[in-house]
Amino acid sequence: MRPIALPALLLAALLAACTGAGPTTARVASVPPAAEAVSSPQWAADMARFAAEDARNPPPAHPIVFTGSSSVRMWLTLAEDFPGRPVLNRGFGGSQLRDATWYADEVAIHYQPRQVVLYAGDNDIDAGRPPQQVLADFRAFVARVRRDLPGVPIAWLAIKPSLARIDQLPAQREANALVKAEAARMRDVAFIDVATPMLDADGKPRAELFLADGLHMNDEGYALWRGIVVPYLR
Repeated sequence: MRPIALPALLLAALLAACTGAGPTTARVASVPPAAEAVSSPQWAADMARFAAEDARNPPPAHPIVFTGSSSVRMWLTLAEDFPGRPVLNRGFGGSQLRDATWYADEVAIHYQPRQVVLYAGDNDIDAGRPPQQVLADFRAFVARVRRDLPGVPIAWLAIKPSLARIDQLPAQREANALVKAEAARMRDVAFIDVATPMLDADGKPRAELFLADGLHMNDEGYALWRGIVVPYLR
């Protein structure tokens, strides 16, 4: 009977694993899977715009690529703020972290960058995605870049606080803490804390750093970011 019993036991264990039975089910289910689809089809137009810009003005060889949502897209002084460094702005406003992963080829990989700097997660939290999902999507982004560019450093710009989204500050802080801890365990992945210096003594967003909409930064805000980011650039 022993030759028959052992395969039967193995089969039972396999079926239990496939059906989610067992004590580890709760732990696995508590972590959302990384998203695989874009948040909106409108980003295709941005990708076409990037391709047209590249055709008109070829980008520098092996640039430092900045990508992510509007806080990158609206950084119009990027080249001036980092003179002597081949920076390239490939931000697309309104995007979420999963969009940067989906379009990683178009916004980063095909440029063969020397470094990738990402700002994302702000719109994710605003859309109701929990901090744990931001962490899962961050892991997916790093894995996607590392698949084709295993040696390229990656830097994450912390989710910024803002007047317009002050009610989301606790979730933003939690997401930042999760990503910071994860980045510390990864090779050549830096967490850049641009968030803390944007808070006043009472822990509220500094109004002087924002445009009238209370969400996007003005020149003073970007000047603050510049001083924080420059030591991390390769």
